[in-house]
Amino acid sequence: MSEIVNCLIIGSGPAGFTAAIYAARANLSPVLYEGVLPGGQLTTTAEIENFPGYPDGISGSDMMEDLRKQAARFGTDIRFGVVTEADLKGDLKRVVVDGEKEVLAKTVIIATGASAKYLGLPDEAKYAGEGVSACATCDGFFYRKKTVAVVGGGDTACADALYLAGLCKKVYLVVRKPFLRASKIMQERTLNHENIEVLFEHEVIGLDGDNGVAGASLLIRRGQPDEAKGHIDIDGLFLAIGHQPNTKVFAGQIDLDAEGYIKTENGSPLTNLPGVFAAGDVADPVYRQAITAAASGCKAALEAERFLLTKE
Repeated sequence: MSEIVNCLIIGSGPAGFTAAIYAARANLSPVLYEGVLPGGQLTTTAEIENFPGYPDGISGSDMMEDLRKQAARFGTDIRFGVVTEADLKGDLKRVVVDGEKEVLAKTVIIATGASAKYLGLPDEAKYAGEGVSACATCDGFFYRKKTVAVVGGGDTACADALYLAGLCKKVYLVVRKPFLRASKIMQERTLNHENIEVLFEHEVIGLDGDNGVAGASLLIRRGQPDEAKGHIDIDGLFLAIGHQPNTKVFAGQIDLDAEGYIKTENGSPLTNLPGVFAAGDVADPVYRQAITAAASGCKAALEAERFLLTKE
C-alpha cells in the first residue's frame, strides 16, 4: 500500500537537511530519504573553515550530524533508502525507494547532490579499492608516510593535496593546464607546501602495479615540442576533477542542462514541474558550497509550503 506524504525530501546534504528543518517547523511532516551517502559529499571533507558560525572550523561529518539532529528534533522522518524510480508528474508524485516501497508525495524537494568524476581509464576500475580513490579524507589514512598523486587543479584538488601532505611523505598534484583554477589562498598554500610537487601540463594516462597501484604513466605537454611520456612512483591516486549531478533517475521528466544539472527558474528552487523543487549541488554547477546549498534548501522548503497552501 502506498504512503502519502506532504513533503518528500530526497537527499541528506546541507540542502536536504536544511529543507527538512524548515519544512518540519512549518508542520509539513517531511519525510527525508538519506540516499547512498548519508550526510552527502560534505561528510568526506576533513575540515570546513568557511561556514558561518564555526570560528574554529568543524569537520564535515560533525556538521552534517548537527544538521541531522536539528532536522530530527523538529520532527523530520529521516529514513535510510535510495530512490530507484520516480514519476514526478501529476498532483501526487510517485517515488519508489530501494525498488520496493512506493511513496506518493504532494511536494518533492530534490537534493541528491553530485558525485565525483573519474578520468575514464580502464586502470581506475582495475585498481578500485587498491590505490584509486575519489575521497582523500576517506582513504588518506591508509597512505601515511607514502607517496600519492592528486589529479585536478581546482579548490577541491588543492584541499585534497594539502590534507594528504599532512599524512604522506610526498604528494604530486597533476594538473592538465599550465595554471591552477583554485582560489588564491588555496594556490598559495599548495604551491608553498614542502611536501607537494605540482606537475603542470601533465595528464595521467595509466597506472601500474602488481599488488595495488605502484606508479602512474603521464603524458607531458609542458616544454615539449611533441607529446612526451613520463612516470612517477606512487602508492595511491586520488581524483579531484569535478562532479556529476545525481539526476539519472529523474532524466526525461524534469528539465536538465547539458551536464545533467536540474534547471531552475531565475535562481529559485522552482523546476519545470509544479510541486517539484531542486536544492543544493544537484542544481548548482557554479558555486557548489555548503552555505549556498543550505540557503537553497531553505528556499525549497518555503516554496513547498507556499505550493501546498495554494492547494488547500
